Amino acid sequence: MSKKLYVKTYGCQMNVYDSERMADVLAPLGYSPTDKPADADMVILNTCHIREKAADKVFSELGRLRAHKNQKAKDGGTMVLAVAGCVAQAEGAEILRRAPFVDIVLGPQTYHRLPEMVARAARAGGSVLDTEFPVEPKFDSLPEPSYQGSSAFLSIQEGCDKFCTFCVVPYTRGAEYSRTAQAVLDEAKIMMAKGAIEFTLLGQNVNAYHGDGPDGKPWSLARLIRELVEKVGITRLRYTTSHPRDVDDDLIAAHGAYPQLMPFLHLPVQSGSDRILEAMNRRHDRAFYLDLAEKFKKARPDLALSSDFIVGFPGETEQDFEQSLDLIRQCGFVQTYSFKYSPRPGTPAEGMAEQVPEEVKEDRLIRLQTLLNDQTKRFNKAMVGTVLPVLLDRPGRHPGQRTGRSPYMQPVHVENAEAWANKVAPIRITKVHPNSLAGTLEPS
Repeated sequence: MSKKLYVKTYGCQMNVYDSERMADVLAPLGYSPTDKPADADMVILNTCHIREKAADKVFSELGRLRAHKNQKAKDGGTMVLAVAGCVAQAEGAEILRRAPFVDIVLGPQTYHRLPEMVARAARAGGSVLDTEFPVEPKFDSLPEPSYQGSSAFLSIQEGCDKFCTFCVVPYTRGAEYSRTAQAVLDEAKIMMAKGAIEFTLLGQNVNAYHGDGPDGKPWSLARLIRELVEKVGITRLRYTTSHPRDVDDDLIAAHGAYPQLMPFLHLPVQSGSDRILEAMNRRHDRAFYLDLAEKFKKARPDLALSSDFIVGFPGETEQDFEQSLDLIRQCGFVQTYSFKYSPRPGTPAEGMAEQVPEEVKEDRLIRLQTLLNDQTKRFNKAMVGTVLPVLLDRPGRHPGQRTGRSPYMQPVHVENAEAWANKVAPIRITKVHPNSLAGTLEPS
């Protein structure tokens, strides 16, 4: 009998990939997707612990879902309610204490065992908690992806060994693990056969990739990119998220050697102050980062940089903050993710002295985002009149319109482009909107 599955995904692209794979794992049990939680026989909240008050948002959503679960029971049915991801990993026992109506709590490394968990929950009539870090890699137990579309996420690495003092990832995702090169190549081929054109390689620290190659020797990310381009035939390729300390010369050279690598690189820096970078345990300084940026742009002159910034880290002074603004100007970032520092339970920064007042953090975030928005606007305006290869992978808001992303990750809307659905089209950029570009098809 067909059953309905509703998955709500929070946070990063890795979570998007994981949600898709959870659906694949549950498909043999008869679950098919629905976009209406009230109709679902199983609901999964795939959570993220990076943002502020992440757990509070999860409990708020669980309160709404409890009403759906109760209504389902009144109608004679059942709803399996599961919480997955990093909040589940970090606060599994607390979830079951505060929300005992939750059936399953599972960490990001155990979702390949979901069918067993569903059966256990049904048999026992109680909650199942599985937040272990299993010996066996979950990827070895996953079915073939049921992927459909032209833009694909492909997970190649998980976990992080850097232990930045503000970050929970080493505790929720575990130590660095890289899939074998052959497993990555095989999955890429499957996705290409199902229509994928653009791939984004994913990892919490993706450029630390060191998966074993067919010869038994570790491959670097640069080597993997070479094989994906030359042997698999991928024509549009991205990767995220990187750590500056794991950039090597081969990876920089790959950006110059392979036009298939999109000219847009997300390279988080977090702060422009050496003093704060040291307190964050970032393992690089300002000069190191600026040197990397220069090397990348020398290898690929049309490359644009994106980054992450945290403002108001404990002990950050106005001088430290001004150094971040200066770094933004020097690097010319065209896109960033910026946040006020908020303590994460169990991280070293949580107990640091000199916590910055909330009003100071708010002021600095506004100033930083104003500068970044100005740079983004200038970059977008410079696109007007140029022709960009845009993968039109989504329908627009009205008939005939298609939407996609430029090589620089800008949303682009194009009229009368239905014939180019899920294809890379030459688009002449004609207008700049607040959060997107508009263009017309360029005659071939």
